[in-house]
Amino acid sequence: MKLATVAFYGFALGLLAVGLRELLTGFEENRCSMTYMFEYPEYRRVALPRRVARLYPAYGLYLYGEARSLGSVALRKAENMEGGLHFNVFTVDFNEELVALYGGSLRRQTHFLHESIKAILRLYKHLKTPPQSVVLVGHSMGGVVARALYTLPRFNTNLVSLIITQASPHLAPVLALDPYLLDFYSAVRQKWVNQANKLRNVTVLSVGGGYRDYQVRSGLTSLPCPPGDPNKLSLVATAVPRTWVSTDHLSIVWCKELVLATVRAFFDLINPETRQFTENPEKKMSVLNHHFIRHPVRMLGETQDNSISILDFPEAWSEVNTLRLAYSTPKEGQVKYFMFALSSRRKAYSHFYCRNNNLEMTSWVYGCVHKNGSSCVHAVDLSMGTELLPPYKVLILSLSDLSSVTHLVVSASNLNGKQFTVECEWQRQESQTLSVPVPHVLSFGLTVSDVTVNSSGLLHTIKLQHFHQVYQAFRINVASQCKVHKDRLPNVYRINVPWFREDSITTVSVPSVTEISGMLHTGRPDNTSGVLLQLHTAPNCQYKVSIRTSLPRVLGQILRFCGPMVPVYTAVTLLLACGGQLSFILKSRRAADMRQVVGKGLLPHKVNLPIYILHILLSYSWFQEVWSVLCLPLMDTLPPTTPDATFHEGEGAAEEWLQFLSPLLYIFGAAVAYWGSTLLRLIIRLVSLILAPLHRPCVSRDCGTLRPRTQLLITLCLTVTGGTSCGALSIFAAFLLHLYRVLRLQMAERSLSHMLNLAPQKHKEVENGSVDLNKPKECNGAPLLSECALQEVRDDLQLHLCLSALFTLPVMLIAPSLIHWIRNLRYSTQLDPDPCWPHIVPVIIVYMLLINCNTLKLSNSKLLPLTSCLPLPFAIAMVTFSPLHLYRVTYFLTAALVPMALCCLL
Repeated sequence: MKLATVAFYGFALGLLAVGLRELLTGFEENRCSMTYMFEYPEYRRVALPRRVARLYPAYGLYLYGEARSLGSVALRKAENMEGGLHFNVFTVDFNEELVALYGGSLRRQTHFLHESIKAILRLYKHLKTPPQSVVLVGHSMGGVVARALYTLPRFNTNLVSLIITQASPHLAPVLALDPYLLDFYSAVRQKWVNQANKLRNVTVLSVGGGYRDYQVRSGLTSLPCPPGDPNKLSLVATAVPRTWVSTDHLSIVWCKELVLATVRAFFDLINPETRQFTENPEKKMSVLNHHFIRHPVRMLGETQDNSISILDFPEAWSEVNTLRLAYSTPKEGQVKYFMFALSSRRKAYSHFYCRNNNLEMTSWVYGCVHKNGSSCVHAVDLSMGTELLPPYKVLILSLSDLSSVTHLVVSASNLNGKQFTVECEWQRQESQTLSVPVPHVLSFGLTVSDVTVNSSGLLHTIKLQHFHQVYQAFRINVASQCKVHKDRLPNVYRINVPWFREDSITTVSVPSVTEISGMLHTGRPDNTSGVLLQLHTAPNCQYKVSIRTSLPRVLGQILRFCGPMVPVYTAVTLLLACGGQLSFILKSRRAADMRQVVGKGLLPHKVNLPIYILHILLSYSWFQEVWSVLCLPLMDTLPPTTPDATFHEGEGAAEEWLQFLSPLLYIFGAAVAYWGSTLLRLIIRLVSLILAPLHRPCVSRDCGTLRPRTQLLITLCLTVTGGTSCGALSIFAAFLLHLYRVLRLQMAERSLSHMLNLAPQKHKEVENGSVDLNKPKECNGAPLLSECALQEVRDDLQLHLCLSALFTLPVMLIAPSLIHWIRNLRYSTQLDPDPCWPHIVPVIIVYMLLINCNTLKLSNSKLLPLTSCLPLPFAIAMVTFSPLHLYRVTYFLTAALVPMALCCLL
């Protein structure tokens, strides 16, 4: 049985390790180019009013003239431009506070940012036309703080003209370790959702890093705003034109490809008349769409709809009567136009596809509205629909939109002598679109869905049916074979997600075998069309697309989205282990081995089944009314997985895959509990060996206990310390005192074992089986040096090992607030606000009472039968209310331990 338990938890740990490995390393290498400094960085502190400096001593505002990323690139670009345009870049120093895990400083940071903006604008008040607003660029939680400015009652919305956020978790916090973090998010969300109409003119761009950013998954960077808000953009860096790379949480700041896109947008946002950032929302969105969405060839500011005159050079015109054009320019410069007649193609074809590489012309495809002989005299520019891909520009025109056009004209002129290639064709989109159902997630890669494309065109689309959930992950292999080998433009394989701008692009040569990772950052919010695999192909080639489920990537996706739920199930396992220990003491007046009770803490039928029943009952209105009458909070299910999650609450798909994942997450949590408690046991043995020479041998079960007066004095001291400085510090000190008790019991157990080796007769009886230590026996009046005394120490040791493993969880959850307090000691000795203050007194009292607890006191307590039944309902409540509110785990653990502490008194 023990071997089977070890094998099971070993297998579970292996699955967890595979998922973690995929989450942390299962992505492309960092393809970002580095940004460099060309001068020594110079930071100048901006003087703030005394009131502000006194209120926020840990923060600072700086002007820097040369720095990596935005400042450096903007400076170099300004030096190469005429007109002397220069950006002043300021940085706000928030003392590197861990606000992603400790939310007590977020409101303070928001107020300081407001004061900093006003201080910056005061620097320019002496100018004839001073700037009236600033552009905010926020990284990580800085982007959330930037949006929080609008929650301040006295904030003038005209002070900020544009907000750009990088890897900022707008949708929800990564880990909700304290209530202040969730309250802050709630206030920001309510402001931007409830007053969406008032904030529609505020332009916000949010950029996620992609799969390389495992700290803030890109789905969380989606802006919670009403669908169709024209001034809010959310996207992933892999979909940004001329970037097309995934960034980790830090490299998104200095990734040259993304920095260049941002700086180019800044320069295009400048109003040439005022030399300040434009206040026109349409202009801002036009610029952002140009640099972050499509990047058409036409430069910003050019006329879009006016007709264009094309010079009539009869020798430069060629009419194309074939279905496809493939043309490479000569080395000599020339004027060249190709004309395609629409009249004979409208019924047979639906689209016109054209692409070119190395063509730098702003306009290259026209719709002819007036033809004279063999050439076109008057034409409409159609190039604004061009989309930039890594190797070439692509334009797809729908013939149904060209009713007033008689011919299509493609310009292949290279007056500067630069060579390029143009490929165009007529397309029938229905015949070039295939559908393939993806394998089920439980196929484990044993089944494959494949489709063969005999390329008769330049673009093929494959609809990946039933691919719309974030827990799905596939290995998509595309193998290309060509009949004729010659110079061809590269192939581009693009995974297009219609409901979120998270497209990923892969560029390969022909022929080749390429593997594409098929995963999603967001789930489908409604009945939007499914994921598309677009193949920009070479003609006369064959493409075989094979799709298999990837188990490692599925596990990685599960941990990416549901990883915060694993600690909850770890706490559930350890709590049920303590409950099992109490039940064993109640039956046999002895304590079971810690590994045995932790191994039996996996009880999904007792924990998850009530959760499923609650989900069903909450679908009835009468039960919802009862739930609200009891003032119970909403059930926690899953972190938000869809864009605009605020407007798509209660989607059934989330509940379905929650039911599928809950047992797996429970197994992961139980594996962490099992092997974590085993590691704790090994650490305690090792530390006890190191500390043994510093203590006199102890052979009593009372080793490490505290006298009542000492216990009371320490409790008062820790309570006062926690109330006046940091509650996490007091709880950590109480944990160390209990850990000392466990170490003393471990040393006592070792000392007794060694001493009894000197009296081998009794010990041999135990080894031969004539004395059964598993049978309960009364040890009252037994000599101090006896097998019975050894068994008492061992029982107490197993009991306190279970408690110590359980006590470790609250300490880990409150660690961010303790770290924040330590780092800010030079500014303040008190943590304000303190997330530990509601439960500091009960936690410390429970820890101190349980230090003196032993199996004898518990077995004699009249409260033990009731206490041993309480861990299960508290475990169910923990799974119900804690997955999205991790700080509640401490509340439930404390509530479950209070009756146990009372058992030691009564």
